[in-house]
Amino acid sequence: MMGKQKGRQPKLFYMDINIEERVPQKHVLRKINKVIDFDFIYNEVSERYGVNGHVSVPPPVILKLMLLLVLYNQRSEREMMETLPMRLDWLWFLRLDIDDEVPDHSVLSKARARWGVEIFRGLFERIVEQCVREGLVGGKKLFIDSSLIQANASNNSVVNRKSLKRYLNKNYRKLEQRLEETSENKNGEANKQYISTTDPDAAVTRHGNDKSKSRYKTHRTVDKKAEVITATEITAGSIDDADMLEEMIDRHEQNTDREVETVVGDSKYGTKNNFLFCSERNIKGHMPNLESTSRGKGCQEGIFPKEDFIYNPETDSFSCPAGQRLKKRKFYKSRQHYEYMPTKGVCSVCGLKSRCTRAKDGRTVKRHIRQDELDRMLIMAQSPEAKRDIKTRQHLSERSFAYSTRYGFKRARWRRQWRMQIQDFLIAAIQNIQILLKDTDRKVANARKAAGDGLMQLGAGITAFFELFASYIPDIGLKNKKIRLWAF
Repeated sequence: MMGKQKGRQPKLFYMDINIEERVPQKHVLRKINKVIDFDFIYNEVSERYGVNGHVSVPPPVILKLMLLLVLYNQRSEREMMETLPMRLDWLWFLRLDIDDEVPDHSVLSKARARWGVEIFRGLFERIVEQCVREGLVGGKKLFIDSSLIQANASNNSVVNRKSLKRYLNKNYRKLEQRLEETSENKNGEANKQYISTTDPDAAVTRHGNDKSKSRYKTHRTVDKKAEVITATEITAGSIDDADMLEEMIDRHEQNTDREVETVVGDSKYGTKNNFLFCSERNIKGHMPNLESTSRGKGCQEGIFPKEDFIYNPETDSFSCPAGQRLKKRKFYKSRQHYEYMPTKGVCSVCGLKSRCTRAKDGRTVKRHIRQDELDRMLIMAQSPEAKRDIKTRQHLSERSFAYSTRYGFKRARWRRQWRMQIQDFLIAAIQNIQILLKDTDRKVANARKAAGDGLMQLGAGITAFFELFASYIPDIGLKNKKIRLWAF
């Protein structure tokens, strides 16, 4: 017969509830708990707590709460704390019981301020080291890329710095001090004039045809073997990608204890300084030449490229397409190159001037003082191996950033650069943890398969033994009938 639901009658005691039994064995939090030891945080933050006063929430619980916040992409810490009592899997992961008191949401913001960025950097680096121990990092070939992140600030908060005098109160004075503290880390003309009053660490930048917005930029290096993120760094959105190459390589080598042999990036990294840096470190720079990719555009459209001018090392001069000679004239110390020019008046009467230059004084050609090294690196950057790596980078780096979007990567959760750096470390750490979990599942599956194959081989061996043993037993007569005598 059909049953009917009774009215709810709250029980005073629940004797048969066991959180341990309610969480499935294959749950992702169980896997994380087996792979990562969170108790390391005690030693890391011990000096940041006093010996007297109120007892704090255990640091492993705080760290796990921050991971849950990012792993499940919760909209806010307040909302996560409201959801926590209803999630038995979260309670189990935090080692809390149903009737335990849930921490206040302010515990997380206070912990971030108390711990600082380096604690979360240490978490990320420990997980990278664990990936290295598990054989998930090759370390020799490095893929580098960057991506813009929307700051936690409205476009309405962007103001002209010259008009900030309208803030004639103490809030204006505090803001002005913050702007002065962060002005040294900015570049680009836009950020000298426009800045966000909500988050002054972010930079007002424009990407493609999009409108100018307050943005940060994450710089990331990915190892090819298992796509482990080996280094990540947050800067203002206006920082040039090329300026971060050296720092990212250093961080990769520090985190993985591996020397980079090849670095792969897009044309934004293919500057002269980066190619020369790779030459000094004996690193292959598989990056398109930035100068070549921008050639033939804008004012250079329809103009003879630099390659059409032939350099003669014996005379230290260039020959132009018209056969005229360009001699060394000037040296620019800041850019470390010489400028070569023809004799005055030669270009003005040349029939190829319209295709060679639009300058009144004639065409000039520049040559770096380490041009021989540059030429060697540029030839290496155009090799078939480099072209394959550049094509691979388009998928590998973009895939790494695409995975990050499920963890709230595209927009900053908090304000100020140091908080944004914490968010970036948490996201990268979770992505690497997922790679560790996949590797663990693969090893378990392989072990089970090997065990199954071993049992099958054992069974086949036993069967073969019986067949061989039976073939040596003679037939005997019994009541004029022949039977085969079996041992078993």
